[in-house]
Amino acid sequence: MVNKKLKREILTYTSVILGTVLLSVVVQHYWFQPYTVKGDSMKPILHEGNRIIINKHSKLERFDIVVLQAPYSSDFLVKRIVGLPGETVEYKDDVLYINNKVKKEPHLHKYLSKVPAYERFTENFSTYELSQDGTIPDGYVLVLGDNRRISRDGRHFGLTPISSIIGEVNMKYWPLKEMTLMH
Repeated sequence: MVNKKLKREILTYTSVILGTVLLSVVVQHYWFQPYTVKGDSMKPILHEGNRIIINKHSKLERFDIVVLQAPYSSDFLVKRIVGLPGETVEYKDDVLYINNKVKKEPHLHKYLSKVPAYERFTENFSTYELSQDGTIPDGYVLVLGDNRRISRDGRHFGLTPISSIIGEVNMKYWPLKEMTLMH
């Protein structure tokens, strides 16, 4: 009797553990994935070693922070979407222009307030340097790091295929004192 009860309990616990592991693998593979930030190109929001959760099924929008497959390597990068398909993007004197209209970047306010007036935070740049007519084609976006002075981003490697984006950063969970939702 005890032996039968013990076998049933072991089977129950084993089933629960296997079910939990299977569910975790499925959720991670199809919906959410943890990632550890490498580098400081997204400072001050994300730092080397921060741990984040990415949502693989988000509708991507301007200023979303995303994890993408790096071009020409097996690395992953964390960057911010600045330009969307069908748009022209230009930086002139630290001002972002989308289709020739000024677009504020509220996520950079803290950073820009520390940059001396005589220095550039974002070098003058245009999507005309990346595509023949300056327009971001369908299926592509322009991504930049928030720490523009050190970031290797779309200004260096060109436009990013949307298919290279793994997902949107939804949460920073480590270190615990910095835990925050990102959207």
